[in-house]
Amino acid sequence: MSDKENTLDDEFLENEIQEDDINEQEATLEDVENVEERTEEEVLREDLAKEKDKFLRLFAEFENYKKRTSKERMDLFKTAGQEVIVSLLPVLDDFDRAMKELAKSDDEEMFKGIELINVKLRETLKSKGLQMLEVNTGDVFDAEIHEAITQIPAPDEKMKGKIIDVIEKGFSLGDRIIRHPKVVVGN
Repeated sequence: MSDKENTLDDEFLENEIQEDDINEQEATLEDVENVEERTEEEVLREDLAKEKDKFLRLFAEFENYKKRTSKERMDLFKTAGQEVIVSLLPVLDDFDRAMKELAKSDDEEMFKGIELINVKLRETLKSKGLQMLEVNTGDVFDAEIHEAITQIPAPDEKMKGKIIDVIEKGFSLGDRIIRHPKVVVGN
């Protein structure tokens, strides 16, 4: 080969190498731009995911708030008249004492009149959610429900830890006990 041909080949190779370098640089620039674009796109997706998460959490918190306030409102409606009903409980006790005394008298008409008023008052309070707690002599004492006024020696072994006497009736309003029954317990 001649020197001229070698020179041409060398120039051709140099041009090829330079073109490859330029192509590589352009490819690298494109890759960098793609990486930047992907990174920017990924950043936007991450931001979107974060915003969605915030939105879902806020929405869930708001739903919980609505449920809680709705429940509180329902509880308020159930026990709205609690103060009035609690203040009427001594009146019910007085009616019970009056009925016992009137039962001893001979005046049937007065007994019937008082009994009608007593029944009407109890039915009205019952329609508002008031319920009398059933407690009988011989029932097992439960500290969650009953209030022990005193303990006395049990008349027999089977009455130990059981209710011997009911001093005052207990009442509940809805699911809440508003006055615990006062009882005497055998020990």
